[in-house]
Amino acid sequence: MTLTPLLHMPLYLQIHVTCALVSVILGAFVVLRRKRDRLHKITGYIWTVAMAAVALSSFWIREFALIGPFSPIHLLSVLTLWTLWSGIRFAVAGRIRAHRAAFRNLYWYGLLVAGTLNFLPGRRMNQVVFGNAPDMGLWLIGAVAGLALAFNLGLFAARRRRAVSAAAAA
Repeated sequence: MTLTPLLHMPLYLQIHVTCALVSVILGAFVVLRRKRDRLHKITGYIWTVAMAAVALSSFWIREFALIGPFSPIHLLSVLTLWTLWSGIRFAVAGRIRAHRAAFRNLYWYGLLVAGTLNFLPGRRMNQVVFGNAPDMGLWLIGAVAGLALAFNLGLFAARRRRAVSAAAAA
């Protein structure tokens, strides 16, 4: 592992990476923590600002430009900003289940799954983490995809059990 590629990046990329790392670490705390108290609210605000900074800073990343200065990844940035706005609106309106669903989905899919793709061989984060073993990024992506699949299958099975139990009780 070497930080050299990070230290030689333009400022907007350093901001993007730093805010993404803050979002990954803080998001795990906010999303997985059971207690919803003042600490949840404070860390949630910080996470939301960091996620907005990740999305906004991505508009300066133009390495994969296909349509003018934009690439398909910029659609994810727009979706992220919309989800942040919606999640905040849901919380303010007292729609906590919708708030929770929006932010959990943003964390798992918009941050972790999409962020994992930064470890493809040839990408800077692959160079930072894996150095001379760029194929390890493919193994990491496979492991994350497997975990995401297992997690979703577990959720599906749990929902199915609840539905069967509810039907049996009725």
